[in-house]
Amino acid sequence: MGDLMGAEASSRRLPRRPQSVAEARRFVRAAADGVAPVLVDTVELLVSELVTNALLHARTDIDVSARVEDGTVHVRVRDQRPDRQLLPQECPAYTGTGQGLAIVGRLASRCGVEADEAGKTVWFELEPDGTPPRVPDWGSAEPPDSGAHVTLIDMPGALYVASQQQRHTLLLETMLAAAAGFDLGVPPGDLTTAQDVSNVISARVTAALRREPAGQEAPSLSVRLPADAGPAVETLRRVLGLAEEAARDEHLLTLPALPRNGVFQQWLFDQIVGQLAGGPATAWTMVPREPGASPVELVPWDAAQVRSSRVPTIAADERNRIIAANGPAADMLGWQPDDLVGQPLTALIPEHLRKRHLTAFTSLLLSGQPRILGRSVPLPALHRDGGLVPVRLFIQTQETTDGHTVFVAQLTPRASAPPASAKPPPGRSRSAAVRDPRSAPSDLPEGEAVPDGAPDGAAAGAPGHGPDLVGPSALERLSLLVATSAAMSNTPDTEEGLRGAGGVMTERLADWCAVDLFKEDAQAERICVVHRTSQGLGPERHEGLLPPVTDAARGPLARVLRGAGPLLLTGAPPPGQSASPLDAHYLDLLGHLRARSAIVAPLRARRQVIGALTVARGDGRQPFTEEDLPLVDELCRGLALGVDNARLYQETRNIAERLQRSLLPVLPNIEHLQMAARYAASSTTAQVGGDWYDCFVVPNGETALVIGDVTGHDLDAAVAMSQLRSMLRGIAVDRQEPPEAVLRRLDMANHTLHREATATCIYGLVRGGTDGPWELVHSSAGHLPPLLTAPDGRTRYLDAGSGLLLGMDPDVPRPSATDEIPPQSTLLLYTDGLIERRGESLDAAMERLRRRASELAREPLDVFCDELLIGLGADNDDDIAVLAVRPAPPAAPG
Repeated sequence: MGDLMGAEASSRRLPRRPQSVAEARRFVRAAADGVAPVLVDTVELLVSELVTNALLHARTDIDVSARVEDGTVHVRVRDQRPDRQLLPQECPAYTGTGQGLAIVGRLASRCGVEADEAGKTVWFELEPDGTPPRVPDWGSAEPPDSGAHVTLIDMPGALYVASQQQRHTLLLETMLAAAAGFDLGVPPGDLTTAQDVSNVISARVTAALRREPAGQEAPSLSVRLPADAGPAVETLRRVLGLAEEAARDEHLLTLPALPRNGVFQQWLFDQIVGQLAGGPATAWTMVPREPGASPVELVPWDAAQVRSSRVPTIAADERNRIIAANGPAADMLGWQPDDLVGQPLTALIPEHLRKRHLTAFTSLLLSGQPRILGRSVPLPALHRDGGLVPVRLFIQTQETTDGHTVFVAQLTPRASAPPASAKPPPGRSRSAAVRDPRSAPSDLPEGEAVPDGAPDGAAAGAPGHGPDLVGPSALERLSLLVATSAAMSNTPDTEEGLRGAGGVMTERLADWCAVDLFKEDAQAERICVVHRTSQGLGPERHEGLLPPVTDAARGPLARVLRGAGPLLLTGAPPPGQSASPLDAHYLDLLGHLRARSAIVAPLRARRQVIGALTVARGDGRQPFTEEDLPLVDELCRGLALGVDNARLYQETRNIAERLQRSLLPVLPNIEHLQMAARYAASSTTAQVGGDWYDCFVVPNGETALVIGDVTGHDLDAAVAMSQLRSMLRGIAVDRQEPPEAVLRRLDMANHTLHREATATCIYGLVRGGTDGPWELVHSSAGHLPPLLTAPDGRTRYLDAGSGLLLGMDPDVPRPSATDEIPPQSTLLLYTDGLIERRGESLDAAMERLRRRASELAREPLDVFCDELLIGLGADNDDDIAVLAVRPAPPAAPG
C-alpha cells in the first residue's frame, strides 16, 4: 500500500456481494498499518457496519477509501444511490439490527454524510487520543413536505418499537438467507421492495414520534409517506408473512412475532394501504383482537403497576424469569416479593406441570401461537412449602419502552373470578372508522375542537394553543393527589368516595368533573357529575346509564373507554357533531355544562380500563393545556385504585363463595383407589353455582362417589346444593341401600324443602377388595354419563342407569347399572361446565372430552385432572366439578 501516513488516500471498489464486507475489513487493516492495534480493530468494526449498511440499502457497487494523517484514520464509504438517505434508529442495545449507525456515532471521533448527484458518501474519523465523539449529523430521514398524509390514531409507542424491531430483524435474516442460497420462497425483487418500504415507514414514523410531546403514550400521529407506497406495503406484508412462516419452522434464528405484535403490524399496514387509497382512518383502540392477542392497555409496562395492584400478580420476562411480584401474590404462595424476583417461573409451578409449562412457553416463543394467553385457566400453583394453591391464571403480554415483551400473570383464588366490570367494552370493529383529526373542526367526530383563531390543520391540544400561564406548583399537585385519595379511602362506598373526590377536584382544579364506570355487564354508567356551583345547570341529569359503546361510537369518551388517552379537548364542541348516541350524549354533557376546555382520561385497574374521568373548565378560567395531562393521569391512577379496592372489598364479603369453599370435601384415603377432584368457579362471573362432588366410605366398606349440579348460579343454588349434599350423605350412610334407592329417597326429601331444587346427580358405589376385581354400581338423575378410560386409551361412556332429574317426580322408579372397572383404568365424573360451549352440540363436546381423556390415559391422576381443566375448562361460562377414580392393585412383591 505504500506510505499511508500522509494525506494521500488509498481506495478500492467493491462489488455488490456479501463477501465485500470481509474485503473492506482487510483493506482498511492494510491501509492502517502502523496504527495502534486497538484503533485498527475499531476501524474494522466501523467500516463493516457502513459497508453492510450500503449493501443492504443502496445495493450498488461501493468505493471504500482510507488514509492516515497525523495518527488519525479517515475512512469514506461511497455508494451510487444519493436518494437512499440514511435511517438512523434508536434501538436498545440488545436488538440484533439497527445498531450500525449508532455504533459509528458512539465510537468515531467525527462522522457524517455527504451527497451529490452521483452518489452518497458516509465518512468517519478516528483519532488516536480518544477524543470524545461529537454528535453525528446523518442528515434528515424525512424530506420536507413529501408524500401523502397517513393518520395513525391512538398508536401505542412501545408496541410500535417492538413491532419495528421484529420487522427489521426478519427482513435482515431473510436477506442473509437469500444471499447464502437458502430459498424461503421470497422472490428477490419482492425482498428488495419490502426492505425499501420498511425503511421508509421506519424513518417517517420515527420522525413523527419525535415530534410528539414527551410522556404521551398513545398519540395520534400524522405521517407522510409516498403516495404510491400502497402496493409496496402489500409486498412487505407478503414477505413478512413468508418470513414469519420460516421463523415458525425454525429456518431463521429470529423468533416469530407474538400475537399482539402481529395484530398491531397488520393494523399498521391496513392503515397505510387504506388511507393512501382514500379510505378513512381507524384507531388502534377500535381494532378487534382475538383472545391472547392484546390487552386493552396502551401504556408501556411498568413494574409499579404490579406492585400497586391488589390482585395477586407476577410478571416474567422472555427468559421465563420473574421480574416483578406484588405482596398479595407473594403472601398467597408463601414468599416475600423481593425473594420471588429473579426466580425461574417454574418455582411456582407444580412438578407434574413443569414439563408442560416449559413446552408451552417454548412453543409460544417458537411459533408465536398462544394457547392460554388472554384466557382464564384453572390450575394449581405451587406454595413455597410444597402445597398446592388452586388458582385461575390469566396471562397477558405488554411491551416495555425498549421493545421487550413482559408476560403479566394474575392469579385469582380458584373459588372466585375477576369481576365482570374489568371486561373490556364490546363493540370493537375494524370497520368503525375515525376521520383524520387534522381536518376542520366541523369534521371532528371526536369533538376535539380547535380553539378560535387556530390555523387550519392544527390539531386540538397542540402545544402553544393555550395561554402560557403558570399551572399548579409541585406542592399543590401533591396536595390535590393526597386529598382525592383520602376522599376515596374514607368510605367503602364507591359512589360516595367518587363524589368526595369530585368535590376536591372542582375546588382545586376544574369547574366540574364526571366519572363513568363499567358495570358488571360491561355497560357504562355515569356515577356522578360534580359541579363547583351548579347555578341551576342540573348536572345530575347526566348521571345514570350511558348509551352502549357500539361500533359507531368514535368520540373522545368512546376512545378513552377503549384505552386511549388522556385526551385534551379545547374549544366549544361543534353543535350536532355525533356519530352515535354515546357521542351525542357526551357532547350534550360538555355543551350543557358550558365546557370550554376539558381532559378525558381512562381509569385503569388490573391492566383493564374500568371507566373514565372528565374534568372541564368553562369561560373565564385558564384552559387546560398539555402540561395538565400528567396531573390528570395521576388523579386517574388514584381514583382507579380506590374503585378497585372498593370492589375487592365487596368481593371478600361474598357469602356464597365462602359457602362453596366450605362444602368442598376432603377425599378419603383408600389403599386400592387413587382419587383426585377439582372444582373451578366460572371464569365469567363472580357468583358461584350449584356444582358439587363428594366421596366417602359407607359403613359396609364400599366407596361412594357423588357428582351433582343444582340449577342456577346464585346463593339460592349454593344453599340448595349444600342441602342436597348433606341429605344424600346422610341417607347413604344410614340406609346403605343400592344407588337407585338412595336417589329415590333423596328426591322425596328434596320435595319436602320449602324451595325444592331441580338438579342432576350421579350416586355410585365402587365395589371390590384390595386386589379387585372392581365394579361401579350407579344410578343417574339426568346427569352426564361417567367416562371410563382404559390404560391403553380406549374410552366409553357409562350411559346406562339414567333417569329423571331430581325435583321432577319422586314416585317414578329409578334405574341402575353395573359396569366393570379394569385395573389402572380411570373413572371420570364431571359436570357440564367442563365440556359444554355456547353454539356447540353436546355430542361434539362429549367427543372432545373422550379424545382428551384418551390422550391422558397413562398420566398420573392429578395430571389427568389438571390437564382436563387446562385444556377444556379455560374461559368456562359455568362452574366445573371433576371427580376421578383409578383402581390401583398393590404391586407384586419382589
